[in-house]
Amino acid sequence: MTFSSKLNRYLVLFAMAVFFPKHEIIAQTRAITTLESGWKFQKGDFKNAMEVNFDDSKWQNVSVPHDWAIYGPFDKEIDKQNVAIVQNGEKVASEKTGRTGALPHIGTAWYRTQFDISESDLSKKVILLFEGAMSEPQIFLNGKKIGEWAYGYSYFYFDISEFIKKGKNTLAVQLTNKAFASRWYPGAGLYRKVSLITKNKESINQWGTFITTPFISKESAKVNVKTKVSVENGTLVTTIFNAEETALGSDKSTLEFGQEFDQNIKVKNPNLWSPENPYLYKAVTQFFVEGVLKDEVTTRFGIREIKYEANKGFSLNGEVTKFKGVCLHHDLGPLGTAVNIAALRRQLVILKDMGCNAIRSSHNMPSFEQLQLCDEMGFMFLAESFDEWAKPKVENGYNRFFEAYAEKDIVNLVHATRNHPSIVMWSSGNEVPDQWGNEGVKRAKWLQDLFHREDPTRPVTVGMDQVKATMESGFGALLDVPGLNYRVHLYEEAFDKFPQGFILGSETASTVSSRGIYKFPVEKASMKTYPDFQSSSYDFEYCSWSNLPDDDFVLQDDKPWVIGEFVWTGFDYLGEPTPYDNSWPSRSSYFGISDLAGLPKDRFYLYRSRWNTDAETLHILPHWNWEGREGEKTPVFVYTNYDAAELFVNGKSMGIQKKNPSTPQNRYRLMWMDVIYQPGSIKVVAFDKTGHPVAENEIKTAGKPYQIVLKSDRKIIKADGKDLVFVEVAVVDKNGIPCPTATNQLQFKVSGNGKFRAACNGDATSLELFHLPTMKLFSGKLVVLVESTKVAGPMELLVSGKGLQKGRLKLQATH
Repeated sequence: MTFSSKLNRYLVLFAMAVFFPKHEIIAQTRAITTLESGWKFQKGDFKNAMEVNFDDSKWQNVSVPHDWAIYGPFDKEIDKQNVAIVQNGEKVASEKTGRTGALPHIGTAWYRTQFDISESDLSKKVILLFEGAMSEPQIFLNGKKIGEWAYGYSYFYFDISEFIKKGKNTLAVQLTNKAFASRWYPGAGLYRKVSLITKNKESINQWGTFITTPFISKESAKVNVKTKVSVENGTLVTTIFNAEETALGSDKSTLEFGQEFDQNIKVKNPNLWSPENPYLYKAVTQFFVEGVLKDEVTTRFGIREIKYEANKGFSLNGEVTKFKGVCLHHDLGPLGTAVNIAALRRQLVILKDMGCNAIRSSHNMPSFEQLQLCDEMGFMFLAESFDEWAKPKVENGYNRFFEAYAEKDIVNLVHATRNHPSIVMWSSGNEVPDQWGNEGVKRAKWLQDLFHREDPTRPVTVGMDQVKATMESGFGALLDVPGLNYRVHLYEEAFDKFPQGFILGSETASTVSSRGIYKFPVEKASMKTYPDFQSSSYDFEYCSWSNLPDDDFVLQDDKPWVIGEFVWTGFDYLGEPTPYDNSWPSRSSYFGISDLAGLPKDRFYLYRSRWNTDAETLHILPHWNWEGREGEKTPVFVYTNYDAAELFVNGKSMGIQKKNPSTPQNRYRLMWMDVIYQPGSIKVVAFDKTGHPVAENEIKTAGKPYQIVLKSDRKIIKADGKDLVFVEVAVVDKNGIPCPTATNQLQFKVSGNGKFRAACNGDATSLELFHLPTMKLFSGKLVVLVESTKVAGPMELLVSGKGLQKGRLKLQATH
């Protein structure tokens, strides 16, 4: 099956009138109010908390988005389970801890706020939109229940026009997180935005615009705009603007099909969206009734073409393209799951530098903010929906809601996000137990048909781990895109048996490591554990079901029918501390290419050396502070985009290594396995293809920690009370050499027009709380988050530690 589309969007803002044809009358259209501040929160079950006169004066004041559980404390008992994890190949139950992050997300809690409704608004349509509520939300307005939802990752909305009143309106939300409802940290609370949309009754439907580009050439593109409205009469005017705000074309239509307009607008010499050129257009759609403007919506979109073809693979804008992707869970490390655009942007900046070009939202609907950034920054997106269907993985998972909610959840996912050019594929599930048996095949087809019905322009995949079973049942054969989670030994057989003519590595690697930690002897190992509950950053350790990155590289490079991969995972995340899921206090993952603080591990540079072909990579590991290992073998690895390099230890050559195909590791890494440790320095000199030295890097043995040094991702941020600066904190010796093993306890203080928000050191075993202004260094580093206030002006971060020279950093917040 070949899918061609040239797509787009999310509705990022609603404008007031921009264009008006002659004789049309300007009128108020719509207003969007984000319900951000003024919330009251309390954990616990309160029988009358929905009532207008309920006394919440002693409740906590919070802003939304909000994750109530991230503030801790960590507690082994919170998510202790006696279970066999079938997905990991376990057959015997054992005690598991930290599986959902060991944070207090379980239980019931309430949120309450008020908003004003004017006299004129009483005659309008008022929509209450939730972008994510964890979980099982019950929604009350002025003491009356107006609706409920089930899935904590879904976007949903209610028409509350019949429930509002003039003046103050009281909104109350009850959320309930059950135990054994997730396989990772789900977060807790109103962790995404809540909005109030006020518009005329004659208006464009919520998520009612669908933009596609069914024809593209160098000279022109046909932009098709389908718009659903609330009444059967009226006129629709759609105007397309380029990124420079120049109007390119317009269409005025009174021809409706039911309550849907279908317009076609020509764009000359289209600028095509891609990861290298994330160019965005916008469509301004205005709805008139009897000459009066009733509604207006602005929709961003991109023009691009996608194809999936047998034996050729995936093409973007006519060029064969491999997915160099990562899987991301939705938590943002020390911020928990509360969505923050600065934190999301930082993640994508880090991934862009690595050469990543695609994101998989595992295993749930992505946030609108993440998709907006992927559109702007140039990332393709695999938008996933479910981790469970009808058969459970965990007792209280989505299986309880599948029959009643799956269709509604898919419809909302597609309608809300289908105009994003970044989305190039949907996923209806991940490693679902329904892969076995005839009923699972029927469910897979039903779900895929739902996606096709709502969006015929993109294909559908499922991340399959039971590949043999899906070969026999027909499950894998019916999918638009067969996705294999791991199982590199079955790629050839799957390609031979599945009819599509290509394979996607929907989830790959699951290599484990701890930043800056190295173990000896250096050898490949599965499910290897150590007394300190850390994994080695030599990147030779993996899980019982998985493999090393180099094994995937071979398939990606040698098999044109392998269309790319999504590595598990781009960043460490809270929960699933494999291989230490029975070893307290491990409470977060080891899978990340970067750690929980967003600090790159060594593995980052292995992927960068292969993915970012426009930049030089020359990375040495391990560090060279090994007191007590003098005279012992201490292998040195180099991750580089060059094919050969020479290693020097204290000025003495250890020889030249060249990449060669003898093993997957030798093909992609340079390795000196017999280096004997002596303090001093290790230097590597890289050679180009003609044998000339072109680059070098050096690591030196550090002395005792002496001074704190600070480096921020930005110096100027918005004074909006939400923007963040991420400050990397390290210590150096008297000569300025980084101290890679330092574990000093540090304190943080922010003065001026900012405040301390959180800290994280990337240690999966640390029980220090993120929101307290003190933390130990881990492998010589940590990250401090500084948040703006709503007042513009200077701020300063002061970091101190016993016996260390202090570190200071001046920052600025502006409007």
